[in-house]
Amino acid sequence: MNTTLNTVVVAQATIPTPLGAMLLAATAHGLAGCWFTDQAHHPGVLAAPVRPGNHHIAQAADELDAYWQDAAGSRFRVPLDPQGTAFQQAVWQALLAIPAGSATSYGALARQLGRPQAMRAVGAAVGRNPLGIIVPCHRVLGSDGSLTGYAGGLHRKTELLQREGFGRRRPGAMAEREMVAA
Repeated sequence: MNTTLNTVVVAQATIPTPLGAMLLAATAHGLAGCWFTDQAHHPGVLAAPVRPGNHHIAQAADELDAYWQDAAGSRFRVPLDPQGTAFQQAVWQALLAIPAGSATSYGALARQLGRPQAMRAVGAAVGRNPLGIIVPCHRVLGSDGSLTGYAGGLHRKTELLQREGFGRRRPGAMAEREMVAA
């Protein structure tokens, strides 16, 4: 059980998705979590009541439904309230700038954050992203364009990138020009 998260979460709900069930968790200020129920870094049992009608959870569920219909064209507008360190928050904020159909690397993110030597720390923060899909950590690849770890599983990362249209112009490894400029 995640005690820090349990102190701020006011509602939770589990929703079905084409890639498996997801747990949504909300604070009074926004969505704090969106995890596949079988992924790494899942928070475990939350003490918050099950309230699928909570406005942040309902909005996130509606926006995720729209994402599954048109991953490349949908946008998330639900207020976000992820819990993490200042560095994690900065990394998660940088992830929000990666458009659908594009990708970046851990090194590019580290340079963008003014910490070019912090690639491993960036990787750790990306891996701990509590808002999978909504904060698009699946759009971060290895510097050679390879699929690297994803808390939800590489099969899901592949599916999410395909749904968003990544790599349709050129199958195989990611070309440097396809990466988001840092």
